[in-house]
Amino acid sequence: VEREFRSTMIHQAYIEPAAATATWSSGGTLTVHSSTQGSFTMRGQIAELLKMPESRIRVIPTEVGGAFGGKINTYVEVPSALLSRKSGRPVKTVMERHEVFTSTGPTSGAVMRIKMAADSGGRLVAATAELCYEAGAFPGSPADSAASNIFAVYDIPAGRIDGYDVVVNKPRTTPYRAPGLTNAVWAAEQVVDEIATRLNMDPVALRSANCAKEGTKTISGMTHKSIGCREVLEALQATEHYKSALTGPNRGRGVAVGHWGNWGAQSSAAISVNFDGTVSLVSGSVDLTGTRTSLAMIAADVLGIPLDSVSAIVGDTASVGYTQVTAGSRTTTATSRAVTIAAEEVLIQMKKRAAAVWEVPSDKVIYQDGAFQAQGHSLTFAELAGELESTGGPVAGVGTIDVTDWGGVIGAHIADVEVDPETGKVKVIRYSVVQDVGRAIHPGQIEGQMHGGVAQGIGWALYEGYQWDAEGHVLNANLLDYKLPTALDIPFIETHIVEVPYPAHPLGIRGVGEVPIVHPAAAVANAIHAATGARVTELPMTPGRVREAGRSV
Repeated sequence: VEREFRSTMIHQAYIEPAAATATWSSGGTLTVHSSTQGSFTMRGQIAELLKMPESRIRVIPTEVGGAFGGKINTYVEVPSALLSRKSGRPVKTVMERHEVFTSTGPTSGAVMRIKMAADSGGRLVAATAELCYEAGAFPGSPADSAASNIFAVYDIPAGRIDGYDVVVNKPRTTPYRAPGLTNAVWAAEQVVDEIATRLNMDPVALRSANCAKEGTKTISGMTHKSIGCREVLEALQATEHYKSALTGPNRGRGVAVGHWGNWGAQSSAAISVNFDGTVSLVSGSVDLTGTRTSLAMIAADVLGIPLDSVSAIVGDTASVGYTQVTAGSRTTTATSRAVTIAAEEVLIQMKKRAAAVWEVPSDKVIYQDGAFQAQGHSLTFAELAGELESTGGPVAGVGTIDVTDWGGVIGAHIADVEVDPETGKVKVIRYSVVQDVGRAIHPGQIEGQMHGGVAQGIGWALYEGYQWDAEGHVLNANLLDYKLPTALDIPFIETHIVEVPYPAHPLGIRGVGEVPIVHPAAAVANAIHAATGARVTELPMTPGRVREAGRSV
């Protein structure tokens, strides 16, 4: 089966626009409060543009009102800094909404040609993809991440993927949650579904028969460690949603599976013990999704103390070690390792303090069930913390990590839709998500990520897209004309967590933030086909396009 698909540029559509406040001191140092995904990355960009040492720049991250990849680059920080230097006063700059849409960078539109072959038994034997991604006015599209992941969920023995970074007369693109993959999987999963139809196979059975597993080498050259593809599809088949019949006219059900690779990179964290037995945790990762709570839970678990004894904050570039941006599903997976190292260092020091109190060798001190013990002596963590002043002073641990291993995340989605045969309008009436998370540290946070990814993915599928005039100007650069899904457009989202521990992580954690946005457009497209018999090959799948595709059936 060979098909060509097209998608347009869309924006991350974060509600809070880009904003920063800069203060240039009389001593020549610069302090910037920024709505950023990465304090240290922002500091490096500012230093490069202003030609000044990083040590003279302090970036303090604010609470971020949405980002999704769109707040990694600097936009208003440098103008604010220059105006502050000129005026001698703090300067705050906030972008107008039309500036956000036209100047901060959407994600790429694309032309994608997908070709896949299967034998009569449903075994996928070959696949090719030609991915032509718009970069905007300068190079830098996510064609590489799309190419790395588009077929990674399957065990396909032969294939080729060509990615093209195409410069066009449009705004320069920036990342958007699982960069490049939502539209790529939308294309590929429609071809997989068409193969299932031609072979008269159940779509889930076809996907299960071709699941990647531990040791599978992907077409893009990566080798999977433990991967939960089969477990995810088994869990999907066990859901009440999958097992229930879809009744009523003009309705259809679609499924899609997809993969996203976790990014590791550098993280730092520090833990200090307070004399009352509580601890303070400072991490360098900007909190976009509630990761402070997850990191605090990990610290509490390693230290054997109650969660409410851990106070977690996000540090700035002057208070914690270098940490990469919050992106790439890396925060809980990578920064948790730095937190674990810091907590383990705290325990080593605390054992030495207990040994000093009891005058015993430190290697005789054990820690279990929240208490240090040796030769009949026992002190709880809090009791020993109260002895720190008299046994050498404060105790603190620092953890740094550079994660280089590669690991994948698998998800599977089911969408039920109803299509108006007269207008082509599509309504999503039921939706379920199944995802392998490795180990669920904070299930509520994970479910929130699933909900958000699906909502944004339905936006990709049915509503969102830049509109252009003949000269390349954006015509819908505002939240009135740029159509976003609302709560009325999103059904209740059923979530199902699967835990197949990731072996390279000490706690088995996989990243969860990006993969939920990968599947919705594909699942909705396959549901539209089930309802109408038509394949829609351009995003967004607007009523006009759905109606036109239906006429050709």
